[in-house]
Amino acid sequence: FLCFPALVTMAAIQLHQAATAAYKVPRNFRLLEELEKGEKGQVGDGTVSYGLESPDDISLTNWMGSILGPPGSVHDGRLYTVRMACGVDYPEKPPKITFVSRVNANFIGSRGEVNLSTIAGLNPWKNTMDLEKCLQEIRRELASPHNRRLPQPPEGTNF
Repeated sequence: FLCFPALVTMAAIQLHQAATAAYKVPRNFRLLEELEKGEKGQVGDGTVSYGLESPDDISLTNWMGSILGPPGSVHDGRLYTVRMACGVDYPEKPPKITFVSRVNANFIGSRGEVNLSTIAGLNPWKNTMDLEKCLQEIRRELASPHNRRLPQPPEGTNF
């Protein structure tokens, strides 16, 4: 037996949950938050970083990222650079990520393109994921057993 105030409270909770689930933060608001986080150096533990490729990019589309190679692997001590393109559907769809630095890993194509769908922490893609999450998961994948010992091209070479 529920009294009237309890019914109103339950209805309000259900309405809030429905509204929250349907609400999407606009792309540019989301990317401005990410830009601020990246520029202030508030990105995780310092093993990844990112920012706009050009400060004039008012569309917030083209980004550069850095990944410090994971310790205890052939990547230890290396600094990898990636390009990230956030399309008009971001964050509903993942960014396109391409390594600038030459690296050998099973999720990276012959021209440096990253296949995000093969990285467990990014598949399936969720709109709550962000550029930091992408870089962290790529770094984690570099440390995985099937990538941590692969022979690498000379340090400092690019695709």
